[in-house]
Amino acid sequence: MISFATRLIRTSSFALGASLLAAGAAGTAQAQGIEVTGSDAFNLPDDVTFIVQPGDPNIRRATARVNGSIITGTDVDHRVALILSAQNADIPPEEIQRLRLQVLRNLIDETLQVQEAAAQEMPVTQDEVDSSYERFAREARGMSPAQLDAYLTSIGSSARSIKRQIQGELAWDRLLRRNVTPFINVSTEEASELRTRIVESQGSTEYRLGEIYLSATPANREQVLANANQIIEQLRQGGSFVAYARQFSEASTAIVGGDLGWIRLEQLQNDTLEAAARNMAPGQLVGPIEIPGGFSILLMIDQRQIGQADPRDAVLSLKQISYDFPAGISQAEAEQRGGAFLEAVEAMQGCGDADLRAAAVGATTVDNDQIQVRQLPEALQNVLLQMNVGQTTPPFGDMQTGIRVLMLCGRDDPQDQTIPTVEELQQVLEDERVQRRAQRFLRDLRRDAVIEYN
Repeated sequence: MISFATRLIRTSSFALGASLLAAGAAGTAQAQGIEVTGSDAFNLPDDVTFIVQPGDPNIRRATARVNGSIITGTDVDHRVALILSAQNADIPPEEIQRLRLQVLRNLIDETLQVQEAAAQEMPVTQDEVDSSYERFAREARGMSPAQLDAYLTSIGSSARSIKRQIQGELAWDRLLRRNVTPFINVSTEEASELRTRIVESQGSTEYRLGEIYLSATPANREQVLANANQIIEQLRQGGSFVAYARQFSEASTAIVGGDLGWIRLEQLQNDTLEAAARNMAPGQLVGPIEIPGGFSILLMIDQRQIGQADPRDAVLSLKQISYDFPAGISQAEAEQRGGAFLEAVEAMQGCGDADLRAAAVGATTVDNDQIQVRQLPEALQNVLLQMNVGQTTPPFGDMQTGIRVLMLCGRDDPQDQTIPTVEELQQVLEDERVQRRAQRFLRDLRRDAVIEYN
């Protein structure tokens, strides 16, 4: 379990003096019964003049020493390469620079987690890390550890980068199990009340949303908005929402790629977000949406009716029938062969004789007996949900690459959803509270850390 947000602190004699003055001012306000929050607590001027000019962030070396442990530029390079390899689009240099700074923050968090686990006498051993790495290679990537090593080297990363992340995850899990989870308790009565509300809401729409939240103040609003627009642009060019949420979102859901889970819109507790989400379709991305405290980018992952079966959960048995045109074929010849293929498809009497009739015109078939409707492109979902066994979709493709159809050979409809038990809801509520406590725990570690930057 890894958090991907942190505050980087650098102390100088000048900053220390300023903080003492701010503390004195805050103490006076508190004595007068005034609650001071946000940037107002520091009484900052609108026009800030630096005594020492900050360096150019584009040439600053991203290395640090965290409580004596060194994070090198190579550590940052390898983690950035790992992230970039998962993107489907080119990332501009200024975006990569922001990514490098965020990666450094992530590495600082991991270092703090590993250090704290060791301080509490439950360190993660190298054997445990190596075992988890081997399991990740085989189960998540379908590779041997040696093959994964070679792949990581080929993309400019390293096994050490993943092992470092694994070590942080294992350390953080142990810390939460000892210091947080035992102190979280959800009563049966609370879970029962939640279950009653769910029963009463059956038939209403539930939404699964992804969110990237960027905090902003009046002073940095325009810069944060520009950053948000750049993230939106990268996502629309094929960037991974989960990856960007992990690296840039400042919400507690960053650890799970921004996934808010299944919620009702009123749970957003924000009229602007609720109105935006209500008009979104699955797969749609909107934002940046300005809300109190910053901006949100929303992704509608899915929708469903509470307590009712979703037709898209049906499991289909499909046969794909394809005709590929040879290279260099003329338009007239392609139209003739395509017409013969479609005539053969129309003559097929279900899946039983499709293979023979397809072979007779030079077409090929592929079977898939375990595919959910929701795994298919949306245009095909709508068509297949209206079809009976033995029927085919309209042809799709083009005259250059070939044409194909899908024939429905069987369908197992989903069962109605069951209402979660009181015990299941207790676990859900406990998990949410553990996440909130974990964020506070990590903030304390950052606050107490001694961090030096090169």
